[in-house]
Amino acid sequence: MYDQLQAIEDRYEELGELLSDPEVISDTQRFMQLSKEEANTRDTVATYRRYKKVVEGISDAEELLGENLDAEMAEMAKEELSDLKNEKEELEDEIKILLLPKDPNDDKNIIMEIRGAAGGDEAALFAGDLFNMYQKYAESQGWKTEVMEANVTGIGGYKEVIMMITGDSVFSKLKYESGAHRVQRVPSTESQGRIHTSTATVVVMPEAEEVEIDIADKDIRTDIYHASGAGGQHVNKTASAVRLTHIPTGIVVAMQDERSQIKNREKAMKILRARVYDKISQEAQSEYDASRKSAVGTGDRSERIRTYNFPQNRVTDHRIGLTIQKLDQILAGKMDEIIDALIMYDQTQKLEEMQNG
Repeated sequence: MYDQLQAIEDRYEELGELLSDPEVISDTQRFMQLSKEEANTRDTVATYRRYKKVVEGISDAEELLGENLDAEMAEMAKEELSDLKNEKEELEDEIKILLLPKDPNDDKNIIMEIRGAAGGDEAALFAGDLFNMYQKYAESQGWKTEVMEANVTGIGGYKEVIMMITGDSVFSKLKYESGAHRVQRVPSTESQGRIHTSTATVVVMPEAEEVEIDIADKDIRTDIYHASGAGGQHVNKTASAVRLTHIPTGIVVAMQDERSQIKNREKAMKILRARVYDKISQEAQSEYDASRKSAVGTGDRSERIRTYNFPQNRVTDHRIGLTIQKLDQILAGKMDEIIDALIMYDQTQKLEEMQNG
C-alpha cells in the first residue's frame, strides 16, 4: 500500500512541474487532462503526507519516553503518543478508501430520466416532486440543470421528464438514484382520506463523449417530422422534430423541444449516446453482479429502492435499511444525509471485498 502511495506522491509532484511547463499550458486538451489528474490525487497526497508526519511524530514521542523525563513531561509525551496513534488509525482507514478503485464515470455529467409509473395522475405528480427535488439538490451543489424533454400532464405532473445535470462529479453522487421510487400519501383528489401508493422510476446515465462511444452514421435511422405542441395547438410549419433509431440496439429517441431541427438532433444524439453507453455498461454490470452482489449497485433498474411516506414524514432507503423522518426537507433538495449514507455503504462493501478477495 505504501509503495502505491509513494508512487502517487511522486506522480503528483511530476504533475505540478508539467502544469507549469509552457508547452503543456499551450496544449489546452493536455493541460485539462493533467489538471484533472492532479485534482483527483490531491486529497490522497495530502492525507499521505499527514500520515508520514504522524508516523514521524510517534517515533519521536517513543524516543522521548525512553529518556529520563520528569513525571509531568512523561505524562505529556504519553498523551501525545496516544493522540498520534489514534490519528494514525483514522488516517489508515481514510487512505484505504482513497485507494479504492474509482468508478471511471464518477466525474461525469449525467442525463436523468424520470417517469410516472404505476398510479396514473398521482404517479405523474410524484415524478414532478422527484424532478423538483433533484433540481433543488443540483442547485445546492452548484450544478446546472437543463430540461431536454418534458411530457407534462394536465394536472401539472410529468409522464416523463429528461434533464441533463452538469457540474463537478455529478455521477458520483447521483448514480445510486436509479430505480423505482414509491410514494404513500393521500391524493388531493381523494375525498375519503385514503392513502394511495404510486411509483415513479428514475434512470441516471453518465453523459457519454463521442470518443467513448463511437456510433456509426450507418447504425442510425433518422426520421424528420412536424412537431405538435400541447393539444395540437402549435404545429411547426417546418419539419423540425427528430426521431433517431439506433439499429443495433433498437433504442429510439424522439426530440421536438426546439424549433430548430439541428438543435433537436443535437439533443437527441446526446440522449442516444448516453442510452447506448448505458446499455453496454448495464450488460457488463450484470455479468459482474452475477459473481458479486452489491446492495447499492447501479445494476437492477426495476428494484424498488426508496419509499416516501407523507403521513409519517418518512423516507426509507430499502437497500441500506436507512429511515429518516425528514421527508419535507429531502423533497426540498436536502439529500446529503441519504447520499452520504449510500456512498459510505458502497465504500464499506468494496473495502470488505478487497480484504476478503
